[in-house]
Amino acid sequence: MAISEFGRSVRRWRDRVPPEAAGLPAGGHRRAAGLRREELALLAGISVDYITRLEQGRASHPSSQVIEALARALRLAPAERAHLFHLAGLSPPGPETVPAYITPSVQHLLDRMPATPVAVFDAAWTLLVANPPYTALMGDPGGSRGLERNAVWRNLVGEGTRVRQTPESRRDLEATLVADLRAAAGRYPADRGVRRLVAELRAHSDRFAELWDSGAVGHHETARKTVDHPHVGPVTLDCDMLTVAGSDLRIMIYTTVPGTEDAERLALITVLGTQALTG
Repeated sequence: MAISEFGRSVRRWRDRVPPEAAGLPAGGHRRAAGLRREELALLAGISVDYITRLEQGRASHPSSQVIEALARALRLAPAERAHLFHLAGLSPPGPETVPAYITPSVQHLLDRMPATPVAVFDAAWTLLVANPPYTALMGDPGGSRGLERNAVWRNLVGEGTRVRQTPESRRDLEATLVADLRAAAGRYPADRGVRRLVAELRAHSDRFAELWDSGAVGHHETARKTVDHPHVGPVTLDCDMLTVAGSDLRIMIYTTVPGTEDAERLALITVLGTQALTG
């Protein structure tokens, strides 16, 4: 693997991404116009030490997941993303795997909603990217690794989310998530990540196994959700789910009615989140 060229490419692409373009505050005196290593690490969900070793040629054989995360964080065009895979000695994921590439149109949507919580998930409900307002509202996903970034796992096995649930709404959510995952597994039967996720869920959740084996179905609808924020308290929002034609991505958007107490609380949550990011 041409790891030296890999490192130079990552550094070159990092230098061209201004922090504000990635939803990060520019602020202060910066030695370079682009992203710092710490900022790239935050956006990609990769440790700063590992990015440093990749750039300096001291790490070898990065996984497809790492390459995909770097491509998203660096906002690479399709040809650049493919080139990064080739530099790592890997082939870009084909049509038999769950798409994880953030298209330019989706990235532009995120850029145009700087005050609205937005997150993008793949077809198997793994979180790909979340903007700063979403992170402030729902918690920082940057520390989450592997299965913890998957919404099916978090809701059936993991620590859950800040969304308030009744027993009925929780059952409905679980059925919907499992149905979505079953559909994704059917569309991408060769995806090893999906097969591994299903196996881990079966091993750790009797509820998942019950839903999976029963063929339970569900579908997402526009819903009002109450999020219990640890510092601001409850805030009730509309949650809309958009799908991206041709890429099988899911975009989750939380909004409030302007001028309401919930809108004021969301604005405060966003400000608190930004302060935590710069602190």
